[in-house]
Amino acid sequence: MRNPRDFFKPLAIDAPEPLREIPVRPSRMIHFLDFSNEKMVAKAPDIAPQVDILLGNLEDAVPVDRKESAREGLIRVGSGMELGETQLWTRINALESPWMLDDITELVAAIGDRLDVVMVPKVEGAWDIHYVDRLLAQLEAKAGLERPILIHAILETAQGVTNLEEIATASPRMQGMSFGPADLAANRRMKTTRVGGGHPGYRVIEDPDPDNPEAPRATAQQDPWHYSIARMVDACAGAGILPFYGPYGDIRDVEGCETQFRAAFLLGCVGAWSLHPAQIDIAKKVFSPDPEEVKFAKKVIEAIPDGRGVHMIDGKMQDDATWKQCKVMVDLAEMLARKDPELAAAYELEAAVRA
Repeated sequence: MRNPRDFFKPLAIDAPEPLREIPVRPSRMIHFLDFSNEKMVAKAPDIAPQVDILLGNLEDAVPVDRKESAREGLIRVGSGMELGETQLWTRINALESPWMLDDITELVAAIGDRLDVVMVPKVEGAWDIHYVDRLLAQLEAKAGLERPILIHAILETAQGVTNLEEIATASPRMQGMSFGPADLAANRRMKTTRVGGGHPGYRVIEDPDPDNPEAPRATAQQDPWHYSIARMVDACAGAGILPFYGPYGDIRDVEGCETQFRAAFLLGCVGAWSLHPAQIDIAKKVFSPDPEEVKFAKKVIEAIPDGRGVHMIDGKMQDDATWKQCKVMVDLAEMLARKDPELAAAYELEAAVRA
């Protein structure tokens, strides 16, 4: 086994030291763009201020004949565009892909100082992270980078879900994980062609009425992703990294998208992917705490400054456990308020913006 004292040592001579803590920044939406499309390159300066994370996609949805131009477009955006507080990520091609090695080597050499996170598709175990970890260290050293590029894993196979605890703790570079329902459904042989969301056939039904067996029975659609997302959230929380919901494929179904995003938010995800501008505002709405809940959480913290004891506030019992929940809510609200003046006003946290 590796000596635990070596865990935070660079994996290459002259590579930057690994981070002790993963930065927690506004991450409500990871907005995907294909920079092989010149129209998307042109729109990037307008879209970047609206999103928390701008991601140059190199993998799925980028045709084979445009892989290299997507990479070149991302390098142009990373080299020449001022992003402000918006993070710049990329999703590289899968590790077995013939484009993957050039993705990492060219991006680190050209824009490694601007690139925050590399998203790795179809991660199946810690061994995948170890490979990317060492490769990044070597390339960072060669490029003379002063800060490490972080790794984000996508869970898209049954083996990846089985090994997600080991993946989460595989490297100090691990920034977080995203849940990929489409590839996971195919890998599991699930009988659905949907990208995220529920399925009308995945339901529970109440028992028949013994006095009237032929009477209609109440039924409700269920969430086939609940178990796996909850496991991912637990693994990320245990490792001190960030969990994200992935894509919702039906762009026109804004209500379904909001419902899926909200379920992930309530389970502990910090954000989700946006595949279309219509989903940016949905993610912003869902992954920003409700102003009324923030106001109540502030009330609890003000009434119990040290978080000790049991108190009745507005007819509800509050103790150290609920105080911690309120602290999570207020801390997130304060972080988002610094980026978003409208939220600061809604949360009554104008001072946070000035700070």
